Amino acid sequence: MSKAHPTAKDVLALVDKRGLSHVKLGVTDADGILRGKYMSRDKFASALKNGFGFCDVVLGWDSNDQLYDNVAFTGWHTAYPDAAVRVLPGTARDLPLEGDMIFVLGEFAGAAEEVCPRGTLRRVLDRAAGMGLSVSSAVEFEFFLFDETPHSVRDKGYANLTPMTPGFFGYSVLRSGVHAEFYAELLKLCADMRMPIEGLHTETGPGVLEAAIEVSDALEAADRAVLFKTFTKILAQRRGLMATFMAKWSKDWPGQSGHIHVSLQREDGGSVFHEEGRPHAMSDAMRWFVGGQQRLMPELLAMVSPTVNSYTRLIPGFWAPTDATWGVENRTCALRVIPGSPKSQRVEYRVAAADINPYVALAAAIGSGLWGIENRIEPDPAVEGNAYAIQHAAERALPRSLGEAAGRLAASAPARELFGDAFVDHWAATRDWEQREFNKAITDWELARYFEII
Repeated sequence: MSKAHPTAKDVLALVDKRGLSHVKLGVTDADGILRGKYMSRDKFASALKNGFGFCDVVLGWDSNDQLYDNVAFTGWHTAYPDAAVRVLPGTARDLPLEGDMIFVLGEFAGAAEEVCPRGTLRRVLDRAAGMGLSVSSAVEFEFFLFDETPHSVRDKGYANLTPMTPGFFGYSVLRSGVHAEFYAELLKLCADMRMPIEGLHTETGPGVLEAAIEVSDALEAADRAVLFKTFTKILAQRRGLMATFMAKWSKDWPGQSGHIHVSLQREDGGSVFHEEGRPHAMSDAMRWFVGGQQRLMPELLAMVSPTVNSYTRLIPGFWAPTDATWGVENRTCALRVIPGSPKSQRVEYRVAAADINPYVALAAAIGSGLWGIENRIEPDPAVEGNAYAIQHAAERALPRSLGEAAGRLAASAPARELFGDAFVDHWAATRDWEQREFNKAITDWELARYFEII
């Protein structure tokens, strides 16, 4: 499917041309996991016009299909009815791993739209449009590959796993040459599914790769990021490998980033961020955008670092920030301003890890920046040198746990203004649930430390 934004008519015509009896559809849950089904051709044709119903439990359970006990939107008290879903023909893509199959995304509508991850990002982008702005974005992911299967990792208790390649070897031509067939398959799959990869290389750690997805409008960027995570896992498993997008799978290796690049354009297509003659070519709007991102980062962190594991990555010296800092071409900061031409000038939101729900994380990164422009928020002076070696203001400290971050989000007035009470209440409750689930666990560290000695 070569057309970038096909219409409902285009998609249905292609379904009939290919003689497909079914189409594959997906929506994301709170954790950014694609949930979906195969839908018959006639049902799909109807859904393109009228939408369809999808059990709203996917907004009421966690990544392990365990039901939240603390959300108002759905639960036993509502009896888990169907939620309305609108089909998005513009997201239709070839699914070459399944022959001539077509894959289409949906998003929740009606009452569910208030808590829908994709709908939340779309409302933020509508806010930008109301300011006369459009948003371009791109996401880059680091992910580890293992010579394992879903069964073997469970049989091993997720210990003593075999990485695809050994040792530290970032940007390795040797490793990518040895595994060139997998690299080529991944690049082709992403191109065929309209999520083209700008760069793909090994990173520092055993079996870790980094993929930078090409820039696009922000909603398309989030769609691509969601699809990339799922279909990279699918391709890997079909080739006898497993990919993980955890923020940090081992204390012995660096964490896995999910950095978000953002720029703004005016209605005439010109850059909002770039202004010749200013320090680092930063316009007032870019400075305020960074100021808003910095100011709100501690309050919105639960939207960007959504798992308990996220917080194991946010420690000094491991290429991840510990405070809401910014600098120019400074990779020790949470926000990295990247000067360049009017086309390339942007800000990199570096606090995000590979475990993000792309819709929610982009909503936070972009929404906080727009809030900064609206309120002309001045950032702190840019950090020069090692941000880890500097004592920052207490208000710039990031929450140190998911539970703390959920509490900060629930109490944030700007978050409620940007994303709505329904979303903030729902999201904060889901993250509080995630923290409480972890609190029930007995970790290997506790057993090794206390079992005999204490």
